[in-house]
Amino acid sequence: MNKHSYSLGIVLSTVTDNSISEIVEMAILAEKLGYDSVYVNEGRMDALACVQAIAEKTNAIDLGTNIANIHYRHPFLTAATSKIIAEISGGRFSLGLGISHKGLLGKINISAENGRKKLEEHAAFVKLALQGDVGEGFIKPKRSSFNIPLYLAGNTRESAILAGKLGDGLMPYLTPQEHLPILFDYALNAFTGANENFNCVLSIPTFVSDNKTAALSAAKYNLAFFAQLPNYRRQWRRAGYKSAINQLKSIWTTSKDRHKAAEAVPTELVEQVCLFGSPDDCRSQMEKFFQSGAKEIILAVSPVDTNRQSATEDALTQLIRK
Repeated sequence: MNKHSYSLGIVLSTVTDNSISEIVEMAILAEKLGYDSVYVNEGRMDALACVQAIAEKTNAIDLGTNIANIHYRHPFLTAATSKIIAEISGGRFSLGLGISHKGLLGKINISAENGRKKLEEHAAFVKLALQGDVGEGFIKPKRSSFNIPLYLAGNTRESAILAGKLGDGLMPYLTPQEHLPILFDYALNAFTGANENFNCVLSIPTFVSDNKTAALSAAKYNLAFFAQLPNYRRQWRRAGYKSAINQLKSIWTTSKDRHKAAEAVPTELVEQVCLFGSPDDCRSQMEKFFQSGAKEIILAVSPVDTNRQSATEDALTQLIRK
C-alpha cells in the first residue's frame, strides 16, 4: 500500500521518437525505483499496445493510458483490449480515455465533431462491454475478470461532470493548480459513489534541472506548443490568463514562431501547471498540486539540456520518494 499522501507515477510519451523498447525500459526502471504507476499517452503509437508490452515485462507497478484516443478505435475493441491487458497484468490496468484535438485529428482525416458526446457514448459502451452486457451470440464478451478503473480526460466543467457521471476518476492536463479544486468539485458532485473512491490523476509537465532559469525556459517553450490548441487556451483564459493567451493565439496565427510564443508565456502560468527546477523544487511543487486535489501525480518529463530518454531516467532517479 502506498504510504504517502498521494500516488506518484510517470507518463511515457508516444509523441516523441522513442521506440517501444525504450518506453518499456523506462517503465521497468520506474517499477525498480518504487514508483506507483506508469501510464502511456497516445500520439504516434498505440497506447494500449504499449501498455500491454509494459505489462508483459513488469510485475507490480500499476499501468494505464493517459489517454487512449476514442477516435482511433471502436469501443468494443477498447474494452476487449483492456480486458486482455488486465488479465496479462493481473489486474494492474486502468483505462484513461479522451478526445484529443480537432485540428490534430483533422490532419489524419478524423472528424472530431461532437467530441464530448462521442466520449460519453464510447465510455458508456466500454463499461457495458467490460460487464459483458453488449452483443449476442459468439461476439458477446465475457465479463472482465478484473475491475478496470475508467478515467476520463477533462479540462472543463462539462468534461469533469461527465467523468463523475461515468468514470472512476478525472484526468486533467495543464489545468492551473488554483483551478484544479473547482474542476474536481464538479466531478465529485456528479459522482454517485464515496468521494474517497474517485481518483484525480494529474499529468504534470516536469523539467528537472539545478539551473532553474533553464528549466523555466524549457517549460515556457513546452507550453508555447500547447498554446496552439484551443482546448488548452480555453481553460487558461477561464483561469485568469486571458490577455496572455490572446497574445499567444495572435503569435501562432500570424507568425507561427514558437520561440516568440515562448517569450509570451507568463511565468505565473508555468508555476501553475508545471514542475520545474531542482529535485527539491519539484517535490515542493508536487505537494501544492496534492493540496489542490490531485490524488495521483504522474510526471510528464521533458528535457532541459539533454535528450528525452536521459531526462526521463534522471528525473525518475532524482524524484524518487523515500
